Amino acid sequence: MTTAAPPAGAVPAPPTKSLGAWALDVLIWGGVAALLIYSFDAVDLGNLPRLFAGSDVVNNFIGELLRPDFSKWRLFVGEMWETVQIALWGTFLAVFLGVPMGLAAARNIAPVWVVQPVRWIMNMLRSIPDLVIGLLFVVAVGLGPLAGVLAIALNTAGVLAKLFSEAVESIDKGPVEGVRATGASKMHEIVWGVIPQVAPLWTSFALYRFESNSRSATVLGLIGAGGIGQVLFESMNAFAFRDVSAIVIIVVIAVTLIDLLSQAMRKRLL
Repeated sequence: MTTAAPPAGAVPAPPTKSLGAWALDVLIWGGVAALLIYSFDAVDLGNLPRLFAGSDVVNNFIGELLRPDFSKWRLFVGEMWETVQIALWGTFLAVFLGVPMGLAAARNIAPVWVVQPVRWIMNMLRSIPDLVIGLLFVVAVGLGPLAGVLAIALNTAGVLAKLFSEAVESIDKGPVEGVRATGASKMHEIVWGVIPQVAPLWTSFALYRFESNSRSATVLGLIGAGGIGQVLFESMNAFAFRDVSAIVIIVVIAVTLIDLLSQAMRKRLL
């Protein structure tokens, strides 16, 4: 006896969950809810109403921010341009480091005894905040943009290597096997079978990280790693909130332009 086919256009019924699956969902989401409730006091959310209470200090601060002072715009734009250059060089060096690490961390390309140590290095680079790395380089090479470039390069290299390796692991095996059938070496398999498949995606990942690094480079300036962040930190310490407002506006405009340019380039690649 055959079952009748469902009528055309009918929406299939969602699969039913077992009792164990329901219990696991309740346990997971209940645990998340319990953790949020438990950490309410730990993160001091009880003082949130103070944000809206208003005071003379807050009113004065907001009033100054609403009246940006662009009298030093040449300085601000110049420092922002330095920040963009820090992000650009940091991203370039990160790609230079991330490509070999990404290939070495791909399970379908490299042996296990190579994959695991490389993945440990990637995890370490990603887990250390770029501010901490930046402080180390400030001590090593002194104040200035070089510390920011090196901090962004190492932190971003770990992120890009992870993304690059995942892209390699999802490639189509056909082109690689075709190159292998010609008797080519392992290096030729990578150059002619792997790289052409992942190059557009790798470029998209690098452009996205450049966007992110443009913002990270601003923060790195707070520790003396050059760029607009250093001027921003000095203006805040001097309570020059009108200058702070002008700097923030310039940063927002610059990052927005970089985002638009990056999006246009990614659309041409994919």
